[in-house]
Amino acid sequence: MSDQKILAIVTLEKERVAGGSPIFVVDNREELERQAFTLEKILDAMVHEVAPTTFILVRHSD
Repeated sequence: MSDQKILAIVTLEKERVAGGSPIFVVDNREELERQAFTLEKILDAMVHEVAPTTFILVRHSD
């Protein structure tokens, strides 16, 4: 069974997200994508778009 962990959330809508992971709030779609893909490299994670305004970064391991 694989172990998955949400490492971070990047969003345009702060009021729509909560939880124990770090939340990065950005101002526009371009910054949303740039921040998510930069964090993807730094955290060795995968980016998943869960809504047009929110990406999560997940570490998938076996």
